[in-house]
Amino acid sequence: MNSSKSPGLAGFGILKNTTCHTEKKISVFFSIIFMTVGILSNSLAIAILMKAYQRFRQKSKASFLLLASGLVVTDLFGHLINGAIAVFVYASDKDWIRFNQSNILCSVFGICMVFFGLCPLFLGSVMAVERCIGVTQPIFHSTKMTSKHVKMMLTMVCLFAVLIALLPILRFRAYQIQASRTWCFYKTEHVEDWEDRFYLLLFSCLGLLALAISFLCNAVTGITLLRVKFKSQQRQGRSHHFEMIIQLLAIMCVSCICWSPFLVTMARIGINESRSKETCEMILFALRMATWNQILDPWVYILLRKAVLKNLYKITRGCCGVHIINLHMLELSSIKNSLKVAAISESPVSSKQIKLQPLSSIGQ
Repeated sequence: MNSSKSPGLAGFGILKNTTCHTEKKISVFFSIIFMTVGILSNSLAIAILMKAYQRFRQKSKASFLLLASGLVVTDLFGHLINGAIAVFVYASDKDWIRFNQSNILCSVFGICMVFFGLCPLFLGSVMAVERCIGVTQPIFHSTKMTSKHVKMMLTMVCLFAVLIALLPILRFRAYQIQASRTWCFYKTEHVEDWEDRFYLLLFSCLGLLALAISFLCNAVTGITLLRVKFKSQQRQGRSHHFEMIIQLLAIMCVSCICWSPFLVTMARIGINESRSKETCEMILFALRMATWNQILDPWVYILLRKAVLKNLYKITRGCCGVHIINLHMLELSSIKNSLKVAAISESPVSSKQIKLQPLSSIGQ
């Protein structure tokens, strides 16, 4: 393959030594299934979030819903674009030489993989920061976190993710076809140049940093809400905070479980100059885990809504909680009756009445 030495086919060097294979029929089937489920799930979540945004447009919840809508829209386009390219590659029998002569498709695929990987992680951390400010600094949040400012934040996050994705292209470093010949990313085989290691470490460090920020802000928000709940019995205006923190915690857990293997694997490859033989299979497994994040994210907003949680509570109460609740109310009423008896018995004025009246009438 003398043509592989040309600049236009810089990404084809990996094709000479393929270390892992995927079965075409099964891969195409699962790619189509994942893409279809992801698109339908994200579309349903977008409809739910936009309906809620219209209801809470002038309230503090509007900024959170706007950021959540941006996250779900990003996941939707990630499934649509990356899924379509992956299905095309599988359907073409992974013959990159035939349909990628100038390495344009591989570059587009690599840019999309980086952008749609980092952008949801960034948005998840921004949502956690926004909720933390909304709970700990409500006055600042109401004056500074307007819809205009939130839209500017969304734009800045997207532009930053685009810059990271375009950085290799701006430095004239082509995205590489990976060993499985099914996707494109930074160079992960025989990483010896410092710049190749830098891209891998930059991607993994930014992703792990976003997860760490989400964890820290969600912890502060949760502790603040619990302290307010224990200090004051007034629940008005706080229920939507608990709903949003539950959603944020679910998003954070899903992101950590799905993205941590891929981010850690990229960091390990970036740190080590050489990689082991099983790394190709490990990368494929980690990549499929990361793909599940875009499928599970919308279900957080579909299932963890206040209306759904109330219905689940009613069902649980109807199935197994009635006797427990009745027992709790019975114990509470008996405690109140005992306190009444103690208070009346200590009163010198009513001491004679206690002797004349039966104990049951006092409890009433």
